[in-house]
Amino acid sequence: MYKILKVAQREYAETVKTKAFILSILALPVMVVAVIFFAGLLADTRGSARPPIKVTVTDLSQELSDEINTSFEKYHDRNPKRQILLQELDEPNGADAAEAQGKNKLRQGQTDVYVLLDESIVEGSGKMRLYTYKPKPAHDEMLGTIEYLLREAVVNRRYELHQLDRESLAKLRNVPTDRVEIGSAGDTERVQSKADAITRMMVPFFFMYLLFLGIVGTGQQMLSSIIDEKSSRVIEVLLSAVSPFQLMAGKIVGQVGISLTVVSLWGSGAYLAARSRGLNVEIPPEMAPYFAVYFILGFLLFSSIMVGIGSICNTIKETQSLMMPVILTCVVPMVAWMNVVRHPDGMMAKVLSFIPPMTPMVMILRLSAGSDIWIGEVLASVLVLAAAALAAIWLTAKVFRTGILMYGKRPGVREVVRWLGQK
Repeated sequence: MYKILKVAQREYAETVKTKAFILSILALPVMVVAVIFFAGLLADTRGSARPPIKVTVTDLSQELSDEINTSFEKYHDRNPKRQILLQELDEPNGADAAEAQGKNKLRQGQTDVYVLLDESIVEGSGKMRLYTYKPKPAHDEMLGTIEYLLREAVVNRRYELHQLDRESLAKLRNVPTDRVEIGSAGDTERVQSKADAITRMMVPFFFMYLLFLGIVGTGQQMLSSIIDEKSSRVIEVLLSAVSPFQLMAGKIVGQVGISLTVVSLWGSGAYLAARSRGLNVEIPPEMAPYFAVYFILGFLLFSSIMVGIGSICNTIKETQSLMMPVILTCVVPMVAWMNVVRHPDGMMAKVLSFIPPMTPMVMILRLSAGSDIWIGEVLASVLVLAAAALAAIWLTAKVFRTGILMYGKRPGVREVVRWLGQK
């Protein structure tokens, strides 16, 4: 045990003191902040200039001219740098001729969007058709805006014909609603906002993503460490002082400590950042021990697999084909997270909870989603994960004992199976 701890101490110290480790801790928060910042800039398109969009409208009802002009003028006042220019169409004889002329203007590039309003659109039986020709990606966003402005003009005209007051109708339809969350004390109440609902959805995702980064991201460092020491023959020096199992166990324990350090810093930083922005992030106290148990067992399982892959390969390139199935298995909860959060007691969530590579992330999703999971199910998932981790360590030790000192061609499946059968 003493030698295992010494190897773990060396693995931890050699990694933590490097500049690459410090940069890796800082890189993710900086990247997240940068993505949020630039996403906000990209989302705020109201102030950005855009070339005017030319729109030609044929109103077969001949009742909407004033409403259309008013609707577009209001839009121009709100968006002076993102104009939509209304173009007039010559008065042809008949609806078919008008439609043909509008489409011809589209093909010739004289207009960007051609809109045809049916004769009976005000009565409610007609349609609005938006025509484009070789549309540009920059115009896709504006199609929805144009449709909204014309729809608003039609609705306003309908209000006028039926002598209805739009503001009065809006008041009749409006039902102010507060979603109130009560606390355990009788006088503790808080009105929830839309941000609270988004936060409740994102907290489980954050726990799962933090688990994924800690297990998969840091676990791959184990693979790189094995390959580097094997190629530089440092592994032979280490094996002269400790046994193969002691070396493997020490490396795994050391990487567990490194990964716990990383996720603790990231998690604490993210929580403090969310609170500083005024987000109401409520984390149940029992989540910390749950996270620690699933994280450690999941890391033991994943890192053992990485050690096994590293011991039979000589270069990082050789490991890629073997790593792919493992990584894809861990990605499944990332794809299914929303379904699991919305239905934490559903059949899919329960089945994935007992597939060991996915167990940590799926169970963290379910637990952080506020689901009242039966404690027996939680204990059963922990036992399944622990059994899988112990089995992986036992099998990896057999492979590591022989494969770590082999160089040259990578052993085949039959040879690895033969190593597993050795006592």
